[in-house]
Amino acid sequence: MSRQVTVQRLLEEHGRTYAEEAGIRLGDTPAPLYRLLTLCVLLSVRIKADIAVAAARELSGAGMRTPRAMLKASWQDRVDALGRAHYRRYDESTATALGEGAELLLDRYRGDLRRLREEAGGDPERIRALLREFPRIGPVGADIFSREAQGIWPELRPAFDARARDAAAGLGLPKTPDGLARLVDDDDLPRLAAALVRVGLGK
Repeated sequence: MSRQVTVQRLLEEHGRTYAEEAGIRLGDTPAPLYRLLTLCVLLSVRIKADIAVAAARELSGAGMRTPRAMLKASWQDRVDALGRAHYRRYDESTATALGEGAELLLDRYRGDLRRLREEAGGDPERIRALLREFPRIGPVGADIFSREAQGIWPELRPAFDARARDAAAGLGLPKTPDGLARLVDDDDLPRLAAALVRVGLGK
């Protein structure tokens, strides 16, 4: 099977980003960027991705789509939303992390992650470092954000984390971000990265 056929099949069968699955219409505006950050917090613990995505949907459905709304909701409101998605074991600590993260975003960036991008000055490593200052966001969470946001923040391209690269190698695709980026248009980079991660998790 040629690389192009492999990539086409990946995109067709698994090329849905996690933001899409969580109902986030990603764009370079404050609310969807914040919802992506929330999703990354939820995905940053050892829990099934579909449960984390369901939790993101529950928080959104309960109105917690902005840092102000997240802070306005009570800690128990957050715990209850996470519980409805069966986001167990980490529900209480995550509810705390979401509240603290919303407060940090409001205090430092006036609720707008585009200000974080400006502070990073176009440096992708600096963006990741600033993201890691949010509670619960470590290297994994920063990588997830980069993977998903590379479609709207070009300086993050190409973003393929270790899990995506390992899956690519197993499929006979290039092992480097630059090599993988040459296989698709820029608009499809988030979809290819997500597809590779899904394949890797499915093994």
